[in-house]
Amino acid sequence: MDFELFNDPALWLLIAFVIPLVLRVPIAISLGLSAILVAWHWDIGVDMLSYNFFAGVAKVPLLAIPFFILAGYIMERAGIAAHIVQLVETMAGNMTGGLAIATIGVATFWGAVSGSGPATVAALGLILIPAMVKSGYDKPFAAATMAVSSGLAIVIPPSIAFIVYGGIADVSVPALFAAGFAPGILIAVFLMGSAYLTSRKHGYRGSPRKMPISKALREAFWGVMTPVIILGGIYGGVFTPTEAAAVAIFYGLFVGIFIYRTINKVSIVIDVLVASVKATAVIMFVVTCAGLYGWVASTVGLVDRGSAVLLSMTDNPWLLLLFINIILLIAGMLLDAISIFYVLLPFLLPIVHHFGWDPVWFGVMMTINLAVGQVTPPVAVNLYVAAKISDLTIEQITPPVMPLLLATLLALAVIVLFPDITLFFPRMLGM
Repeated sequence: MDFELFNDPALWLLIAFVIPLVLRVPIAISLGLSAILVAWHWDIGVDMLSYNFFAGVAKVPLLAIPFFILAGYIMERAGIAAHIVQLVETMAGNMTGGLAIATIGVATFWGAVSGSGPATVAALGLILIPAMVKSGYDKPFAAATMAVSSGLAIVIPPSIAFIVYGGIADVSVPALFAAGFAPGILIAVFLMGSAYLTSRKHGYRGSPRKMPISKALREAFWGVMTPVIILGGIYGGVFTPTEAAAVAIFYGLFVGIFIYRTINKVSIVIDVLVASVKATAVIMFVVTCAGLYGWVASTVGLVDRGSAVLLSMTDNPWLLLLFINIILLIAGMLLDAISIFYVLLPFLLPIVHHFGWDPVWFGVMMTINLAVGQVTPPVAVNLYVAAKISDLTIEQITPPVMPLLLATLLALAVIVLFPDITLFFPRMLGM
């Protein structure tokens, strides 16, 4: 029996993945290398690896990813972020916690443009963190607020995470986009409540208004219209999510070139394209390697065994749902969101179907867990970006993150207990 276990390809697939990961080998290489080694040693179709590598990215919904990444970079360089920040700061005024609440509001809005947590931290943190510090906020608290609220970027549509989930689970991406609205707003409200309580305790306030709200709204009009055009076009049936991403690119260029006149050099466009290519290459490399791992895991029976183990733990769907959330939170501390989707979804989807859970609701719940992972070490990509731009250490930022993290988990509990919060908009839109 021990000899058979020693020669189990499923066991070695796990070992070959975990050991490089512990040795800090990049996640994509750990996934791809373990899949190739097992496929080669057990002769389970090495000639199919190249096909699966290509098939991993040859999907129409995934075309939206590079387009949305490029759109996010263009929007930032166009000056849309700065005008949105100005509008929300003006609306918040000098109320208690005004700038912290404004930061959460801007991050929530920017999620409808970016779709990426780290990109949101980078785009907004350079503006908002110094502004908060200048108004008397503690710098670690300012950085923590920016990092945690930027996690909403993968929950508020359009979301790169939803696009990946929809492709793996065969779920409508527009339905996922619609489902992300209410949970995203709910989490933002909980975060604002936490930020307000901290601000009241320490006496943090906003800045006095420097201009009338009407003027700030006029100047931010073109930025405010961005999600209206993108999401309105999707839900109105004018274009698909992929086409919406392409529309967002041209809209951003139009605003940057002709309205705000911030994109006034060819070199700016080249810089944006280079940055977008780098970001897209990283994501797509993870997608292809994770796809290989998922195919090999399914072939050697690891997926079926993993699902069976989870189902054998308990017959109580609520208790199992608690276990799944704990697993996702732990996974989010170690892996990036896209890798988690490809590695864990094959195990989880049979459970979703077994209990009759709505896959759209499950996808939103899973994505929120992964958003929490963006601010929980050791991976914590949002924290690393926030630390870099604020010249702080992870250890300095982590303590003020905890109350905000607790607020997010409380919102997650509400979303898990009441699925109708997530499914209201998809049902209203007939999705």
